[in-house]
Amino acid sequence: MIKFTHLRYKNFLSTGNNFTEIDLTRHKHTLIVGQNGSGKSTMLDALSFGLFGKAHRNINKTQLINSINGKGSMVEVEFEIGVSRFKVVRGDRPVKFEIWKNDEMINQSSHSKEYQRILEQNILKLNHKSFHQVVVLGSSNFVPFMQLNPGLRRGVIEDLLDIGVFSRMNQLLKEETNAIKENLKDISYQIDLSKNKVETQKKYISDVSILTEENRRNYESRISESQSLIDELQAENSELSVGLDESVSQAEQGLQLLQSRKQDLLLRGQDKQSTIRHLEKRVTFFEENESCPVCDQAISDGHKSEILLSTQTDRDRRKAEIKQIGEEGQGVESEIAVQTSLLSTLRDRVHKLTSNSKEIATYQNQIRSYQEHIEKEVGADLEKANKDLATLKDELLGLKDSKLKTSEEFSYKMAIAEMLKDTGIKTKIIKQYLPVMNKLINQYLQVLDFYVHFDLNEEFNETIRSRHRDEFTYESFSEGEKQRIDLSLLFTWRQIAKMKNSVSTNLLILDETFDSSLDHDGVDNLIKILYTLGDSTNVFIISHKGEILDGKFENKIEFIKDKNFSRIK
Repeated sequence: MIKFTHLRYKNFLSTGNNFTEIDLTRHKHTLIVGQNGSGKSTMLDALSFGLFGKAHRNINKTQLINSINGKGSMVEVEFEIGVSRFKVVRGDRPVKFEIWKNDEMINQSSHSKEYQRILEQNILKLNHKSFHQVVVLGSSNFVPFMQLNPGLRRGVIEDLLDIGVFSRMNQLLKEETNAIKENLKDISYQIDLSKNKVETQKKYISDVSILTEENRRNYESRISESQSLIDELQAENSELSVGLDESVSQAEQGLQLLQSRKQDLLLRGQDKQSTIRHLEKRVTFFEENESCPVCDQAISDGHKSEILLSTQTDRDRRKAEIKQIGEEGQGVESEIAVQTSLLSTLRDRVHKLTSNSKEIATYQNQIRSYQEHIEKEVGADLEKANKDLATLKDELLGLKDSKLKTSEEFSYKMAIAEMLKDTGIKTKIIKQYLPVMNKLINQYLQVLDFYVHFDLNEEFNETIRSRHRDEFTYESFSEGEKQRIDLSLLFTWRQIAKMKNSVSTNLLILDETFDSSLDHDGVDNLIKILYTLGDSTNVFIISHKGEILDGKFENKIEFIKDKNFSRIK
């Protein structure tokens, strides 16, 4: 049960910047009076706007903001469901929409439409249509149950009986069955594809069986070719390796000796060259000087000539020795060139021997690989192909099993869908409650001194008979008689809601109901009904004819216009 507790609003329609506050539970019966335009029905519009984002009356949303202040419109509705306390805050300029539960705001991450859906479906379990049929009866913009088309009538009853969930389930089920249909199409396509794979694999196995022997012969041919190449290389290596190590060693030693001789000749030549330079300096000295530079004594011509001759002779001898050393060096260079060429040739043989050995190793590896292919792969291809075929067949069986299960699920869902149709389980539930509904309607009609027999059928069309069995329709009655029927339906729906604990609420608002077509007896009978509703109901009667009802209810709220703003007196 929804227990509405407080309503606060400001800058809403004719109200100003100060909150108008109404305690919705303090009194069982509250009469709301005031002159036309004083803001009596604003309470109802504010309550409707706070809960559903739209007024009770047909008023554009932009017109709900007070035209004088032009901003700061705010409505707060507080209610309780079980042990939980809720508050809905909604406003404009600035826009505001908040839902609070036990002083904590519910997550606002979702879109405002989704936020409203959470409020209506998960919390209130009450929509705008049901609100008008169970909570409100009024002359302004109110469409009575009997003036709704059969589809809307059914929607009201489904909400009352809390079976609207079946319609939502049916919608979800339609989405699920559509998804299952698409899944079945996909599975059928996969089955066809799997069948093609199986047939392709069978043909492949047939081809592999033929190729297996060809592979064996191919590998054996490759082994033979590789072995022939190995034999040729090994024969060549046998020739290359004869005396090779000794020859290389001798050539290297001979080259080292020649290099040593070359170095010795070079040093000897350098020594002779140095001696020649010294002797030439001595010749130059005696040729250029007549006396000793040390003791300043004159050098005799005979002594000078003797020394020059001896020095020149020694110099010429040294030059001859240098020439001989050069000739000997040229001979050593020639021998070095010959020995180097020989060593290079020997080393080419070593390189060739090494290269051949690597090739032999490569061919030997190839032979081992070919032998492994013969042992493992030849015939293994066929084995693998057969295993793959078995896997494909298993996949095909799995797909067929999946299709069978999916088809069974589809049939099951369709059976449920048949039950969830309007002609299914919902109709069975409605059939159970129709006698109770009709009984309550007729009881309330009698209380209101309207003695007809009223029946709603499964399509929610009415049959109305008089005591004399004359048949009537709702439209054939006067406005006062229609109002009695509307009131009877309203109280019946509230009783049914209370029985089902679906959209049951403490709040009942009668908007100018007493001001319309009810005669004196009708007013008294209606008041009698209101006093029988019990302590769990809080009734608000909005009327501009307070003199008729003054003193008949325990509480009265009077609205007045003060400086162009509505307020409670």
